[in-house]
This record gives sequence, C-alpha cells and structure tokens, in this order.
Amino acid sequence: MSDKGTSVVIVGGGVTGLSAAWWLARSGVDVTVVEKGIVGFEASGRNGGGCTHYQSPLFHEEQRLWPQMDELLGYPTEYQRGRIIFQVDPRKERFHEGLAMRLPAGYDWDVLDPQQVRELVPLAGDNVVSGVRFHFGGHANPQRTSQAYAWAAQDHGARILQHTVVTGIATMGSKVTGVETSHGMIGCDALVIAAGPQTGQMMAMLGLDLPMAAARAEMIVTEPLPMMPITGVDGNGLYGRQTLRGNLAYGGGPHEWMDDVPFDREPPRPSGSVTRNLAKRVAELLPKAAHARVIRSWAGVIENTPDGRPVIERLTSPENVTVATMSSVGFGLSPASGHAIRDLVIDGVCSFADLSKLSLSRFAGLRADWRDHLDWLPPKPVDAVVSPVVN
Repeated sequence: MSDKGTSVVIVGGGVTGLSAAWWLARSGVDVTVVEKGIVGFEASGRNGGGCTHYQSPLFHEEQRLWPQMDELLGYPTEYQRGRIIFQVDPRKERFHEGLAMRLPAGYDWDVLDPQQVRELVPLAGDNVVSGVRFHFGGHANPQRTSQAYAWAAQDHGARILQHTVVTGIATMGSKVTGVETSHGMIGCDALVIAAGPQTGQMMAMLGLDLPMAAARAEMIVTEPLPMMPITGVDGNGLYGRQTLRGNLAYGGGPHEWMDDVPFDREPPRPSGSVTRNLAKRVAELLPKAAHARVIRSWAGVIENTPDGRPVIERLTSPENVTVATMSSVGFGLSPASGHAIRDLVIDGVCSFADLSKLSLSRFAGLRADWRDHLDWLPPKPVDAVVSPVVN
C-alpha cells in the first residue's frame, strides 16, 4: 500500500471482514482491514462457535470448507465435526419431523431416542425426550478462528489497522474513493462494509438505509467437566459447545436490545441480567452439570435484520461497494461469506451460490416502525422511586 491508498478497504475486523481479507489477499489483491478496536474482540470471538447453518444459501460452501480450514489457514481453529440437538420439553418430542423438511438433501443425520442421547451426552439427564445427531456441521473456537483469519490474511500481504475509527466515506460520481479514519484518509478502488452492528450506520454515510438492530449476546462458561463423546450440543433454546479443556460455553438469549453502537469506543458492557437465565437453562438441558460453577461470562454485540437473514450484496450505487451484515450468524458462515465477498469484489457475482435472497432490496416498503412492531427496543430506564416524606 502506498501512503495514500490500497485496492480494497474492508471496514470491520470481525470474522466476516477477516475472512474476506484472507480470500482477497490469497487472490493477490492489495487489501487493508480497518477495525475500531481489536480484531475478533466483539461477537466474532464471543459466540457458541456453531458451524451448521442449513437454512442459508451459503450452507453447502460452509460445509465444504470447514473441514479444510486448519490446513487452508495454516493455523488451528479447533473445528470439531458433528452436532447433537435434543429436547427436554415433552411438547417437542417429534421436533425431528419439522427438521426433516428444512434440512437439505444429501447430509447424513440420525434420530436418537433418550438413551442414545445420554450415551453421547453423559451430562444429559432423565428429562431427555428426543434428539438428533448431525454427521455434518460442528463447531470451532471463535477466538482462535478470528486470530487464524487475521494471521493468515497477513501472511498473504493484507494489512490490519486496529484502533482505527472510520469517520467518513469519500465518493466521486458513482464510486467510493476512500475512507476517512482517525489516522487519516485511505484511498481505495473498492470498499467492503462488514462492520457488524455498525454496518447500518456506515451505509447511512452513503445515503442508504439498511434496517438492523444491535443487541448484546451473552454467554456463560463453566469450570471444566469430564469430556463428552460429542462436544457440540444444542437444545432448550441454547447453543454452545464443550471446549477442549472441558468447559461448557453456552448462549442463547434473551437479547438485550440497544441503540446504535458508538463508532469511537467500545459498546457498553452487558448488565448481567441474562447470566442467571442462561445458567438455569443449561442446568435444565444438562442436569449432571448443574453443580458446575459459572466461572466467567462473555458478551458481544450482534446485528439483526428484520427477517433474521444476512445481507450480502455488491451495490449498484456506489458500484464499488460490497456490504455484508450477517444477522448474528456470521461466525459459522465465515469461510463461505468471505469467499462470496471475494467473488463479488473481483468478479461482481458469487461463483457458488445464488445470493438474490440476501439482497437489500427485500426490505423495500418495510414499515418505518418495524423495531416497535417486533419489540426490539432497549429496556426503558426504571424511574427513581421517591420515598414519601414523613412529617
């Protein structure tokens, strides 16, 4: 990069932006990532690590790539194949019937009875009503994976500017010409906006409306427990995994909705109101882990579109801008989303999937009060209680 520019600027140092940087750099593109804080520090490094997004158009590429990622990146992701989902609610005993209608053909999975679940998940209890085992998908370590993308991108010549805040976007005609940052202007031939919960604000700088809402996603981590045969286990509204050290790391809401995330500083830390709820549900899902102490909690800020699906698109105006907001499923899809962004930037079209359902145009005509309609609003402050005056 010269002192004045680079071929592609990527705004956002989460897994989506870092994966895109790696894909572009390994294709010989001069790329610079601009991150307001530390790469992977928000939700990209603080999630359940799931890699099983079977309802996404990126799913087939996600599944093709994950088993290869350690070798391709040259750094460990701790990817583990396979996953179990089981239910403890008797009303969901036949949940696999609905699941069968949603799963793509060609992927191997089994229906499990309660005893089979307990054999594979020894921390489960007598309250299991049914389960399924996926022989695909799986999970990885979010922190290690974020770092692996960053190192691998740098190995191919990408530059990563941390603690660098984007303050403006320069345009000329129908193209972006650069981004203004806290460390000066960076000229570019193309721009990728993958700024997580700040993507909507970035798009607003271009006069475009991307409907999205930010929320804190919290996870809890227990002390280490004996290793289970299958370490990726979901259920009871939870997602998570058992780490290689034996800790249980679980999240699953409820979200704490928030207003726009500031550009120039870290978002407010979570209130902690979700922690007890998560611990209770983990104990219900895995009763034989109910004695385990919660030793820490994580929180990251995620972005959510009104329909819960990502937006991945190369815009027509400005014509050299690609936007990617993953609507809280960015980690698992990151190998595929990075590949898609690479294709859109270089070729203008994704080579392996039809992304038309992920275009921004689907929100045309969206009601202005959509957040109120969905009740995706920050909690209202509790009014101070004034004690009566006693004479």
